[in-house]
Amino acid sequence: MTPTASAAPILELRGITKSYGPVTACDAVDLSVDAGEIHGLLGENGAGKSSLMKVLLGLVRRDDGLVLVRGQEVALDSPQEAAELGIGMVHQHFSLIDALAVWENVALGDSGKVDKQALCAEIAAVSARYGLPIDPEARVGTLSAGERQRVEVVKCLRRNPRILILDEPTSVLTQAESEELFTVLGRVVQEEGRAVILISHKLAEISRATDRVTVLRKGRVAFRAVTAETTPQLLAQQMVGREVSLGEEGAALGLLPVRNPRTGQDEDHDRGAHVLRLAGLTVEHDGVRVLDGVDLAVGAGEIVALYGVEGNGQATLGDVLSGLVVPSAGTVEVAGQEVDLTRPGVLSKAGLGIVPEDRHQSGVVLDMSVAENLTMKSLDQVSGRFLLRRRAMLAEARRLADEFNIVTPSLDTPVRSLSGGNQQRVVLARELSGRTRVLVAAQPTHGLDVGAIEDMYARLRAAAAEGVGVLLISTELEEVMALATWIAVISSGRITGALPVSEATPERLGMLVGGEAA
Repeated sequence: MTPTASAAPILELRGITKSYGPVTACDAVDLSVDAGEIHGLLGENGAGKSSLMKVLLGLVRRDDGLVLVRGQEVALDSPQEAAELGIGMVHQHFSLIDALAVWENVALGDSGKVDKQALCAEIAAVSARYGLPIDPEARVGTLSAGERQRVEVVKCLRRNPRILILDEPTSVLTQAESEELFTVLGRVVQEEGRAVILISHKLAEISRATDRVTVLRKGRVAFRAVTAETTPQLLAQQMVGREVSLGEEGAALGLLPVRNPRTGQDEDHDRGAHVLRLAGLTVEHDGVRVLDGVDLAVGAGEIVALYGVEGNGQATLGDVLSGLVVPSAGTVEVAGQEVDLTRPGVLSKAGLGIVPEDRHQSGVVLDMSVAENLTMKSLDQVSGRFLLRRRAMLAEARRLADEFNIVTPSLDTPVRSLSGGNQQRVVLARELSGRTRVLVAAQPTHGLDVGAIEDMYARLRAAAAEGVGVLLISTELEEVMALATWIAVISSGRITGALPVSEATPERLGMLVGGEAA
C-alpha cells in the first residue's frame, strides 16, 4: 500500500531533541510515518535511534519538539499514555520472567481477572496469524532465544497496536521465519492501516520490507528516501558515513550472496589436528532428547559453523561447552584429551573459551568494572595469596583493552555503561586472554551494528589464523557463509549434514535445516 500524499501521517515527530548532560542524543529529528507503511530506521549504535524511540514510548521526556499522533499533538509523559495511544514496541533485549509460563508473561500488565483458557487461545491465534508458533504453557526459562523473541512479538501484537516499533526483530530468527514475519506484517499493515517502524542493521531486510527509510547519524537525520529509490550501497554509505564495500562487508549488512575469502582452499583444505571433538553428545530434558548423538570436530586454525533454526539444540550445546550442563551420553575432547564434564571449570582449564549467546545473562557481570570483567579468567595472575593485586589487574586489563580496541571512559567503568560492541569485545578479549585452543562463539554479532560486526569478524578470523579452532554457532546465513570453512547443520538436536563452504548454497542448507538430505 502506498499512502496518498494528502493523508495526514499517523505519526509525526517534529524537531525532537534530547540531551544527556553534554551529549545530544537526538538533535532536531523529524520523522513521519503513514498509515499502511513500514518505515525503516537505520543508524549505527549511538546514532540516536534508541533515544528517539524512548521519547516515543514515553520512557524519557524530550527537551524540545512536538509529537503528533493522527494529527493531534500529544504529551507522551508515560508509557501508559503511549500504550493508550496505540504505540507498542518489541524490544531487542527481552523483558520476560523465566519462572513464568508464556501466557503468564503475556498477561503481565493486564487489569482484572485473567482467563487462562481464553488467553492461551488468544496467544495461539496471534501466533498462527503471524507465523510465530509458540506454546502458551511453556515455561519461558526453557525457551531458546529465538522462541523468546517470538513471545516478545506475540506479547506486543496481542495488544493490537496501531503504531508498532520493531527493534531488530529478526536478530534471532531464521531467514525463512523473517520472511514469513514480514510477509504477514506487510499484509496486516496494508489491510488494517497500521504503521510499523522497523529498526534493523540488515540492509537486505530494510530494502525488502520497508516503504520508506530514514537514516540517523550522530543524532541527526542524515538521509531519508523512498526505499525503492535507494540501493543497499547507498544506505550503507549514509549509515556509516563512508564508502562501503559490499563484498567484504556484505555479511555485516545482511546481504547475500557472500562468499568466504578462503573458499578457494575449502575442497583441498587440510583440516589439521582436531582441537575440539564432540562424539555422541546426548542431552535429555524431561524425557526429550534435546541433543541426539551429536558428532562434530573443529581443526586447529579452522572456523566451523553450526547453522540451524533457533530451538534445535544450539543453546543446549552452548550450555554443555560452558560447563553448565552435563550430557547424559557422549564425550568432549579438547586438544586430543577427553574432558571430565562433571568437574567445574575443567573446560576453561583445558583451553576452551566461550562467547555465550546472551552476553548480558552469562557473558559479563554488568555491574562489575571493565577491568574486573576482563581479568576473571586470569585471577591467578592478578591476585596474591588472599587479595587481588589492583595494579596487576589494571595492567592486564589495559593490555587487553588496547589490544581489542575496547572504548571505555575508564577501566573502572561498569560494563553496563558500554555499547553492545564494546561489551562483546570485553567477552572476546577475556576468552582469548589465556592459552585458548578452542573458541566457541554463539550468536557473536547479535544486536551489534555494522562496525562492531565487522570488527567481530576480523577478530574471529585473526584467532583462527593464530591456530585457534573456532566453533561458530549462528542462525545468520550470511555470517556462516562469510566466516566458515565448513558448515554443519543441526535440526531437532541432530547433525543432518556438513559441507565445505564452497559447496554450500542457501537452498542446500535450507534442505538440511528441514532435516532433508542435500
